[in-house]
Amino acid sequence: MQKTDAKTGQLLGLLEIMQQLRAPKTGCPWDQKQSFESIVPHTIEETYEVADAIFSGNMQDIKDELGDLLFQIVFYAQLGTEQGEFDFEDIAKAISDKLIRRHPHVFAVPHECDATKLKENEHNTQDELNNQWEQIKAQERASKNEEIDTSTLANIPQGMTPLLRAQKIQKKCSKVGFDWTELPPVVDKIYEEIEEVLAEVNTSEPDQQAVEEEIRDLLFAVVNLARHTSVNAETALIKANRKFEKRFRQVEQVIEKQGLSIESASLQQMEAAWQHIKSR
Repeated sequence: MQKTDAKTGQLLGLLEIMQQLRAPKTGCPWDQKQSFESIVPHTIEETYEVADAIFSGNMQDIKDELGDLLFQIVFYAQLGTEQGEFDFEDIAKAISDKLIRRHPHVFAVPHECDATKLKENEHNTQDELNNQWEQIKAQERASKNEEIDTSTLANIPQGMTPLLRAQKIQKKCSKVGFDWTELPPVVDKIYEEIEEVLAEVNTSEPDQQAVEEEIRDLLFAVVNLARHTSVNAETALIKANRKFEKRFRQVEQVIEKQGLSIESASLQQMEAAWQHIKSR
């Protein structure tokens, strides 16, 4: 019990620190002038730093970055408190209620969807659980008495990164049958888009806007391939960036050992170093 109290005390302490940072007369000038909108870029940045720490595998960094991300939530909670809209307790209660409501097969909560049948079945399929999740979300939206967007593509956040949003759009369309059921046509579409990019680039006077349009079609097709092969496009690109960065840093080291700088090395020398790193 004492351990739980100590942890609760840490959270309360963090909330008090946030209050002090926002105090009108004695707080921090930077924190005082922030708003919901101004913090958004910092929240996005902190989220990526959490992801970077997780991919690095350093538990100390993961802990530190999660703390920075938690501070973002605490900041929003303080702003909500000041405006009389909600506080941290309200946020915690909202997500607790939502998790229980959306997992009736776990918490045995009565719901309009056929959750009790799922509860009785110990071998629920992922499709069954996903359908239940979507049913409950739809009922939640309907209960808010807001104008309902009935499109298949409704409620996909505009703030998502482009890769994640592309994958989400494709997934939504797939659920209503607008999708290939086999992999070959997905791959064929990529080749088709590559040909269209090259055709546009190789014209006597390439139209930059047209080139961009063909490349974005190609990117969308590659995301579709990732989805069909159960790969998260965003995660894959993050790992690709890390892999390239690691190798290029090693290329720099190889070039330096040759008595050269990366700026003075020729493309052939850098390519040789790259292939050497790959072979290892």
